[in-house]
Amino acid sequence: MNHFLDIHKTDKDQLRAIIDEAKAIKSARNGRPKAMPDDETPLDGRMVALIFEKPSTRTRVSFDVGVRQMGGQTMVLSGSDMQLGHGETIADTARVLSRFVDMIMIRTFDESVLEEMSDYATVPVINGLTDRTHPCQIMADILTFEEHRGPIAGKKVVWCGDGNNVCASFLHAAGQFGFDLTFTGPVQLDPEMEFVGLARNQGSTITIERDPFKAVEGADLVVADTWVSMHDAQSARERRHNMLRPYQVNEALMEAAGKDALFMHCLPAHRGEEVTSEVMDGPQSVIWDEAENRLHAQKAIMRWCIGG
Repeated sequence: MNHFLDIHKTDKDQLRAIIDEAKAIKSARNGRPKAMPDDETPLDGRMVALIFEKPSTRTRVSFDVGVRQMGGQTMVLSGSDMQLGHGETIADTARVLSRFVDMIMIRTFDESVLEEMSDYATVPVINGLTDRTHPCQIMADILTFEEHRGPIAGKKVVWCGDGNNVCASFLHAAGQFGFDLTFTGPVQLDPEMEFVGLARNQGSTITIERDPFKAVEGADLVVADTWVSMHDAQSARERRHNMLRPYQVNEALMEAAGKDALFMHCLPAHRGEEVTSEVMDGPQSVIWDEAENRLHAQKAIMRWCIGG
């Protein structure tokens, strides 16, 4: 049994095996009906709990479809269904769920909820997102990059905007997969220095550059994310927009990056804010491949979690 909690907590060789497995899974399904189960059904007879304290489109659909394609069944639970940590401890909830289901995916706010769930569950736990990290997304992003450009090792990734949870997992991946990362954004929204240090200690070059046009020079991949959370108050949204406006990914910035640079965004995107429609729909964008690859990467993660 393996938990998949964060990229930096998983062995490098195992991460590479998961990516290679995801490539094989995607290739094997090419041209087949989306609802058709895989020839191998490692989740046959298994029940997977999908817990959402935070709402989701891509995470919910991709995990639900992935479990079904591998022969399993899902039980989708919202935060209001479970009252996590209210009246019953997370530890006790983990113990009880482990008696009913074979795997738990949780998308939550506080990282401590994920940690306590995994500490006390006797079935695999997968991090579907916390306020601090988003590892499944980055595994899909690496899969996507390598489909288009080959091995990501030694490449330059540029993160534009807020040093948020997705950026954090990119930093984890930089150290584990051997690529360099440049962050460009306002000083108030810098990524966690702990994660910057982790990547540097593994030999990756991590640069903070305030000028976005300098940052993207020689980039192999430019990445953006939403400027505001669905939970941010209006006043916070306005402040963030003012800080982040210079870091919008637009045609001029992608031109500075060069014609071979790819663009990614984990979606949903606010067109005209962190990225323009011209970039999202342009020839350098691989966002739809990236969205699809959540399915294939997560199927590989789930197989790894059960020892497949």
